[in-house]
This record gives sequence, structure tokens and C-alpha cells, in this order.
Amino acid sequence: MKRKTFSKVAGILITLMILFTYLSPLATRAEGKSKMQTYVEDMQPGWNLGNSLDATGDERSWGNPLTSKELIDAIAEQGFKSIRIPVTWGHRMNDDNKIDPDFLDRVAEIVNWSLDAGMYVMLNMHHDSDWIYNMKTDRTGVLDRYRAAWTQISDYFKDYPDKLMFEAINEPRFDEDWGRDTENYFDYLYDLNTSFYQIVRGSGGKNKTRPLVLTTITSGHAIDRLRRLKDTIDELKDDNIIATVHYYGYWPFSVNLGGATSFDDQAKGDIETTIDRLEKVFVKEGIPVVIGEYGLLAFDDDIDGVQAGEVLKYFEYFTYYTRLKGITHMLWDNGQHFDRNNLVWNNPALYETIAHSVQGRSSNAKSNLLFIKEGEDLEDKTIDLKLNGNELVSLKIDDRQLIKDKDYRLEGDKLLLLKDLLASLLDGDLGLKAKLECSFSSGPDWAIEIIKYKTPLLLDVRRTKDSFMLPTKFNGDRLKTLEAVYLEGGNAGSPDWTSFKQYSYAFTPSYQYNNIRLTEDFLNEIKDDKEVLLKLHFWSGEVIEYSIIKNGKWIEGVSSQEAPGQNEPDPTSTPEPTEDESKDEEEPKEPQETKQGDKSLLIWIIVIILGVIAATALIVWSSSKRARTVKK
Repeated sequence: MKRKTFSKVAGILITLMILFTYLSPLATRAEGKSKMQTYVEDMQPGWNLGNSLDATGDERSWGNPLTSKELIDAIAEQGFKSIRIPVTWGHRMNDDNKIDPDFLDRVAEIVNWSLDAGMYVMLNMHHDSDWIYNMKTDRTGVLDRYRAAWTQISDYFKDYPDKLMFEAINEPRFDEDWGRDTENYFDYLYDLNTSFYQIVRGSGGKNKTRPLVLTTITSGHAIDRLRRLKDTIDELKDDNIIATVHYYGYWPFSVNLGGATSFDDQAKGDIETTIDRLEKVFVKEGIPVVIGEYGLLAFDDDIDGVQAGEVLKYFEYFTYYTRLKGITHMLWDNGQHFDRNNLVWNNPALYETIAHSVQGRSSNAKSNLLFIKEGEDLEDKTIDLKLNGNELVSLKIDDRQLIKDKDYRLEGDKLLLLKDLLASLLDGDLGLKAKLECSFSSGPDWAIEIIKYKTPLLLDVRRTKDSFMLPTKFNGDRLKTLEAVYLEGGNAGSPDWTSFKQYSYAFTPSYQYNNIRLTEDFLNEIKDDKEVLLKLHFWSGEVIEYSIIKNGKWIEGVSSQEAPGQNEPDPTSTPEPTEDESKDEEEPKEPQETKQGDKSLLIWIIVIILGVIAATALIVWSSSKRARTVKK
């Protein structure tokens, strides 16, 4: 080989080697994951055995049956890869802080079933946060009890495989204000987290490297709380630590308050802002994240507290977005979702949405309700679909397959139900007339309820506040939300920043008993002898006004509608039994998923291009130098 040619080739090789040395770490970071990040992603999705071992009585005292091997196996068969076992230890400890050995054995039995089923297991300290709350008055006593508990737990499980992880404490707080941060509170949590860490790591066996889960104050996701937890994790310098928080959605939507009845841009944006914050503070810094609980707060009072279709849209987007960011989620289930007696889902559509989120997105629509008013001139009805990258494959009602261009048309993401189809469904009584099942190229079906209605009717009433309710003939319609204001001005009832009251706390509709109950809590909050104007908003779009006035224990209600005629059924004919008788960031854009391999390929293409450019520049420079030398 000629020297000149050799120099050129050598220059190219040297340049490529330099570029490879500099850029290869970038490629590695793009395509590689830490051991713990892989561990956490393998946990997806997760499920909570809530209200069982964490009950402050015995295992059955909060309404669930004894946990069985059949239950654990069923959860694993449903596709859940991890289980969080909340445990309350304090009332199982004696005055010497010794845990009841029989209870430890019982916990171990459920842990063993879970491991045998192939699941990752997160074992925690749960409602003990109630006595840990007292650190501000008895710091030494609380820490002694806390350390004693974790010393015994660590020793018992020290030889278990690393698919068992320990979580230091659930939702720790130190006063009644869940939003308050003080330097003392951060110090208290630091003491708890570091004591837990030192005890477990010092207990020997597999605890030396066992994954450990640390949380923030209240397991909240405010930025200051995340940063303080990050500081603690950085200080520990241990690659086997997982950060955890809980997420129950945009608060007004989560509890059905303030008119936030739909999964709108604000509720969606809250998910994005929160998850992006977790990604920035932890995931991008090499600290994996598990959202140890998620759901909706309204479920605590009433599983129907948020409208069913809006629930599905919330769960679909949350589970999708967390997966996109490499964050694992664990469904909070206190027995409301998976029936632990019959081992079936109470809401199969919810489960199917969660299960599909592990691999892709589900499709839905702007609403799962289509109201058609009795007597109106029928027209084609448009339903806005949210396809999320899928295609509509078919429509059916019961066993009847609908025919395109005869029963419906599809124009992009708009589904048109044709009036002849609707007319064939609307004969007979008011109420639900059909369920339209929309099937897509991927993910579960989306069901749309077609409902025939007319304007609801409310009647006058006078009752005591402990049993007060608005007699209501719903006429096929459904209550969406309720406003309450004083006729003289100002919002009635709490919270006073909004006229829209909270579902279940202030009001609850009963379609079975034909009434809308106003709770005693709400009625106690309104002023005596001050007329309150209620505005009742229905999902059809109807709005009806109704006045109430309180005088001592008695409440008088007056409808804005005319009383029914002789032939109009009285909606109070079936009375309900009384209790005695029965962001600092920009608005985020919807992300697009990118395969990791595509990112790595792009990086290597860039490396090669830069190498060729640099090599060419080196050859040109060398040739120019030789030319100048010859000229001299």
C-alpha cells in the first residue's frame, strides 16, 4: 500500500475511533437501561391487595374475605406482574415492640403465594403512618418502634429472593394538613428513610442488595417533595433504590367537584405534568419510579362518583403515559375492582383498559352516552371518536352487525349514526334503548349507551334534614352535577370557592328510588332562613332550577317546574328507605412512542456521518499542508 493512501486510511480510522470513543456512551445510554430500571419495568402492571392485611382490625374487618392462594393466582393469571401487599404492623406489636409471630407467618404465606405465582412483591408498612404521625411530639419513641418493626421484618425475610422488595412507609405525614411542608417534616422523613435503609442493609443475607422503595411526604408529587427525596437517594449512593409516589388524578375531577365532570384537557394535562416531573427528577437521573397507588378519590365514597366513560378515558391515558415514560403503575384495589369472593372483575371494561395499556393504546369516544329526546325530529347523530392510532373495525348492537353506509358512516374520526337506525331503536319506554359496541383494530371495545329521554321532573317537598331528598322523575336522564348558591349572592355549602358541589359528599342521585338525596353534611353547612338556589345539570344537557330553605331541622324544597297532572306518575311513589330502615410547564403535547432501537440506529448513523466529515476534513487539510510544503 502506498504511503499516501495509507495516511488517508489511517486518518479516517483515527477520526472514527475518536468519535466512537466520545459518542459511544451516548449510544449506550440511549439503548441501555440500568438493572433497577429493567426490574421496575418488568413489574408492569401492578395491583394492590388493599384493605386486607392493612386493616386496623383483623384481615377481614374492612369487608374483604381472608386472602387465599386462589385470589393471588387469579391476579397473576389476569396479567399482573407485581403485587403490593400493604400491611399495618403497629397493632400486631406488643408493649415491647415485638410483632406477633403468627401474624408474621401469615404475611409470609401471602408473600410466598405471590412469589410462587411469578410476581414481584412490594411489602410495606401501611397505616402505621397513623402513629408515625406523632414524631413531632415523640420522635424517639416513634423511631424506636419503627426501627424495631423493620428489624424483625428484615430478619424474617432476609433470605427471600430479590423479587421481594421492601417499602419503608406509606404516605407519611406529620399533621392534618396533607399539603404542609416544613423543614422539621423533611427531617422526620429523612430519619425514617435512612433508618429503614440502614436496618435492612445491615441485616445480612439478600437484604444487602434487596430493592428498597422510598417515598415522599404523603407520597405526594409536589416538586419540593420530589427533590428532597432525590437528595436522600443521592446521599445513600445505592443503585438498588426505587422512588415511589401515589397519583389519584386532577383533584376536582378525581372527587367530582367544581364542575370537573369530564376527563378534559385540564385532567389530561395534570397527568402529563406530574409524570413529566417524575421523569425529570428521577428517571432521567437513573432512579426508577413506581406509582405505588393510583385510581380516583371518588371511589372511596362511591364507585359511581365519576361517570363510567370518563373513568375509562382517565385510566387509559394514565396507564399509557406512565408506560411511555418507563414508570410502573400499581392499581389501588380495596375490593371494589376485583371481586375477591367470585374472582371476577366488577368492571371488566376497566380491567381490559389497564391490561391493554401494557402493550398499546385503547380507543374511546368523547362520551359513552348518546341522549335522544322524545319527540324531537330525528337526525343523524355524530360521535367524536378518539382512535389513538387504531382503526374502527365494526359496530354491533347485541348480535346485530351494523352495515356501513346503511346504518352508519365513518368520516375520519367522526362516526355518524344514521337516523333510520336510531328510529328503529327508540320505540317504547324512556331509558336505555341499546348498547352500541365499537370494535377496533387493537384494544377493548368501547360501548356507547343510546338513551331515550325527556326533561326530568322535580317536585316540591318538605322533610327533615336527616332524610331530605328531592323527589325526581328522571325520565331516562342522569344527573351530572349540582350547583348551590344563595339567592342573595355567594356559594352555598363547602367548598366556598365553587358553586358546583361534590358528588356523594353533598348529593347523590338514586335512580331506583326516584330522588336526589342532599346529605346532612351539606345541609348543615347552609345558613338558616336563607334561600338556596340549586341548579341541577343532567348529562343530556338539561338544566333545572330548584329552591330550598332551611329552618332548624326542617327543609322545604320548591321546584321551578309545574306539578304533574292527574295522569303524571308521582316520582315519590317509591320512597327511599331511611338509614334507620335499611403548572409551571408549557401545555404538554400528546407524545408519540419511539422504538428504542430506532433511536440507537439514528445515533450510529450520526456517528458515521460525523466520522466521514471529520476524516474528509483531515485529508483535505493534510493535502493542503503537503502542497504548501512543496511550494516552499
